[in-house]
Amino acid sequence: MTEATRRTPGTPSWVSLMVHGLDATQEFYGALFGWEFVPGPQQLGPYVRALLDGKEVAGIGQLPPDRHLPVAWTTYLATDDADEAAETIRCCGGTVAVGPLDAGEAGRLVICSDPVGAVFGVWQAELHHGTATAGPPGTPVWNELLTYETSAVAKFYQTVFRYEAEPVVSADFDYLTLHLDGRPVAALHGLGTALPRDRGAHWMTYFEVADTDGAARLVTELGGQVLRPPREGATGRIAQVADPEGAVFTIVHSAGDRD
Repeated sequence: MTEATRRTPGTPSWVSLMVHGLDATQEFYGALFGWEFVPGPQQLGPYVRALLDGKEVAGIGQLPPDRHLPVAWTTYLATDDADEAAETIRCCGGTVAVGPLDAGEAGRLVICSDPVGAVFGVWQAELHHGTATAGPPGTPVWNELLTYETSAVAKFYQTVFRYEAEPVVSADFDYLTLHLDGRPVAALHGLGTALPRDRGAHWMTYFEVADTDGAARLVTELGGQVLRPPREGATGRIAQVADPEGAVFTIVHSAGDRD
């Protein structure tokens, strides 16, 4: 993934976070994940790219002082044509909030929301192809939409990005895995009334860690919060946490990485 390879449209290709305190946020994630930072495109204000072993893994930008937006990680889905994607999103009942606009020579982006209100990004790569490594601790390894129910919103994502959807057959578990070229790339999880009312539908980023319990303790020591304590999940040991500004994410020690 280190080469300049174009991602299949619909593949999660990047995650970014817009915050009020850029320096403090860099300190938090640098201590938690071992990230280092370099300047990125400044079209939307101060912005840095997080590096792990010299490879780009995520972006963090600073919100204008007068913008009181929810602080949240944003999943970007790859596209070959940001303008066409934006038009399709509108036609399918979504909303385009920002763009399409150029991020310097890196690429072209759109920030939008699905018909239920979950925010996500669309990225048309030029020089910047997105996350350059996934798998090692400190990298984003999975993206999942948490929504009220999957059936209606699945049609939106399938129309825009041509996903094949594979449901988990269960009477009490509303879960769809999204596939491209026969491989799983993301998922939709319907939570019903368990969906947090204060957040609504939202995309969740999973970051790999070497030790879920130790990372959860470190989150607290660094000024963040543990929202759901470490537990065994389908893919490994997971915990839901928030950084000091309230951005929620999931940490996971994947089952396949265990000794």
